[in-house]
Amino acid sequence: MDDRPWGGPDATGAPPAAGTRPGGTPKLVGTAWALLALNTFGSAGQKTIITLPRSLMQMATMGALVAAFLLAVVLNPRLRIRPSAFLLLLTLLLVESMISSVRMAGPGSLFRCARLALFIATLWLLSRWWDGSLTFVRSHIRIYFAVLLTAAAGLVISPGAAMPASYQGRLVGALWPLTPPQIGQYTAVIIGLTVLLVLGRRTTKAGAALIIVPSLVLLALSHTRTATLGLLVGLVLAVLSLVLTSAAARRFFTWVVLCATVAAVGFSSALQAWFLRGQSQQNFASFTGRAKVWHALLSAPRSTSQQLFGIGLGDKSFEGLPIDSSWLAVYNEQGLIGDVLVAALVLVLGGVALLRPPSLPRACAIFLISYCAISSYTEVGLGDASAYLLHLALAASLLAAPTETAPPRTPPGRRRHLRLPGMRGPMSPATSSRDLEVA
Repeated sequence: MDDRPWGGPDATGAPPAAGTRPGGTPKLVGTAWALLALNTFGSAGQKTIITLPRSLMQMATMGALVAAFLLAVVLNPRLRIRPSAFLLLLTLLLVESMISSVRMAGPGSLFRCARLALFIATLWLLSRWWDGSLTFVRSHIRIYFAVLLTAAAGLVISPGAAMPASYQGRLVGALWPLTPPQIGQYTAVIIGLTVLLVLGRRTTKAGAALIIVPSLVLLALSHTRTATLGLLVGLVLAVLSLVLTSAAARRFFTWVVLCATVAAVGFSSALQAWFLRGQSQQNFASFTGRAKVWHALLSAPRSTSQQLFGIGLGDKSFEGLPIDSSWLAVYNEQGLIGDVLVAALVLVLGGVALLRPPSLPRACAIFLISYCAISSYTEVGLGDASAYLLHLALAASLLAAPTETAPPRTPPGRRRHLRLPGMRGPMSPATSSRDLEVA
């Protein structure tokens, strides 16, 4: 993703080591990032075609996190990190989660705290390569597109298992247990990032089409309203940040407005039916029953300590029902202090994005921040190790200030010769000034 040619010299003038991208970023950094993403896939969902023990899938996801941490340590043995307000706030959230989990909950919460600690520690180690470039974007797109291919393969192998009646015919993972909101989230994120890469001329249109077209199909089959809305709003805000500096962004924005107008006028009934998803207006207004759980959670009696610190990290449910809101899930498990820290995470990233000059990395960060902010209303994940937290970490890497590079040094054993007008041969830097005097 770097603009410099592969295999060029690094900041010291020496050629890069094997397995290193230009700018000094090892290729295995992308592998560590992909392993972090693998840890966020989870192991709960619809029954798969091949029944795999849940314990085995949990071992795979946790093993990926441990492997990501160990790989980050190997890549960064001197433990060099970059200062980051985002990671500092995440660390404070971890400390607060540990306090609440020790005081209120049991071993399960402590295990989740350990997982979050390992997740954040890996991000700290990888922060060494956060330089405002697009280093991690391709890894982000590739790993999520790879898991979407498993959902597409499951649809081809067994359409009935991939679109079960228990999920109202929405697409799920038939090979790896993925829920429709997960599929919607992954497709929306990689579609948005790929579109921005095309506008920034960082990938070919043909290569982008291979990702965008099947992802759009999977998004439609997942029937995920939150992901669709987050994709549209996030893309509009990201493209608006580029319109003053990019003709391609201006053309794209014009086409988006035109298509949205035509769709709103000519397909309003079809769009309304798609968003209602066969539900009544009353059920739709209550966010598919979520509002009842939210009201019960907020009405439950709590001590002052529970209001401030929460009840400890859990499975994001209340009385056996999913909470389906990041803000209320954080309030339940990490209290009001946790909500303040999570809000600070989003506000800090958003504020930094507004202060950065227009650029493609800034546009990608704006898309990710906007998408996570919109999805947080009906999805969980901002207070624990999750794909949403990884999206925000990617945004933080895109907003990091570029590292200063030293001027190239002359390799030892080679002297730079200076040729002056009227001289027949080169002059060494050690030549005496008397040799330059004109008689």
